[in-house]
Amino acid sequence: MEKFKEMKIVVLDADTLGEVPAIDNLKQLGDLVKYGFTKPEEVLERLRGVAVAITNKVVLSKEIIAQLPDLQLICVAATGTDNVDVAFAMEKGIPVKNVKGYSTDGVAQHTFALLLHLVNKLEYYNKYVLSGEYCKSRIFTSLEQPFWELNGKTYGIIGLGAIGKKVATIATTFGARVIYYSTSGLHDDPEFERVELEELLKQSDVVSIHAPLNEKTRGLIGEKEFRLMKKNAILINVGRGGIVNEEALIDALNSGRIAGAGVDVFEKEPMKPESPILKVKNKERLVVTPHIAWASIEARNRLVEGVIRNIKEWKEMKAKS
Repeated sequence: MEKFKEMKIVVLDADTLGEVPAIDNLKQLGDLVKYGFTKPEEVLERLRGVAVAITNKVVLSKEIIAQLPDLQLICVAATGTDNVDVAFAMEKGIPVKNVKGYSTDGVAQHTFALLLHLVNKLEYYNKYVLSGEYCKSRIFTSLEQPFWELNGKTYGIIGLGAIGKKVATIATTFGARVIYYSTSGLHDDPEFERVELEELLKQSDVVSIHAPLNEKTRGLIGEKEFRLMKKNAILINVGRGGIVNEEALIDALNSGRIAGAGVDVFEKEPMKPESPILKVKNKERLVVTPHIAWASIEARNRLVEGVIRNIKEWKEMKAKS
């Protein structure tokens, strides 16, 4: 593999990975250049003469790839590859390698962090105690904001992949009944009941989204779907922002059509100042985080290790050919 030793490797958006120990190991694979952030107009120049491009969210379109004759491998530092024109890259003989399974535990954990924050009314009670109101209470507790248990409730999962399956297992530990909708229509899991989307929305106390963004899921949950849900239902979206119509979500929250929502992903990231998300009236009904479910320290390290593994496997394959 000596002939690959000095090949140029460029990380286009290293700031999205943070400082994790594994990232320095990329230096062992070639001439490494790390850019913290790359604007669309900078991509072409930064990848000229580069053999391996590593991107998390920077878009590598057909137009960009077509102008990079030296590009031999694209590594996506994520599971989703919707920011790369995979079909065109493959047509040009450029493999596109992603990393699967690195964030399963972290995303499942964050799913329940969002959910339990809403179910147990933590924002209200935290403010109640810290404001000093609890000091004035005649009783030792507060029953102003009733909350319910997951035990005995129906937990509906949209997308029963690795993350969805992990969430399903945790939900059953709480005593919930799990049902799921397959967005591809191809997934069958004998452990849980598969239903159509309409039935899932009607039955579920929690609707938990763990699906990729594609032609079958874009705009999957909109005004019509929110009207099917229970009034006490909570929506959790840690899949992709484009799956849920944000205008419809905020309208559903403001009108009381659903009880709450936990959102980690948005139609535009970072979120725009004019986003409908910022128009929610009762902020205690909505908990939002800036696309961080995937980003535990352990997960980011596993992610970089996965990228390194993909490059090594590609180099070994090239050396044998």
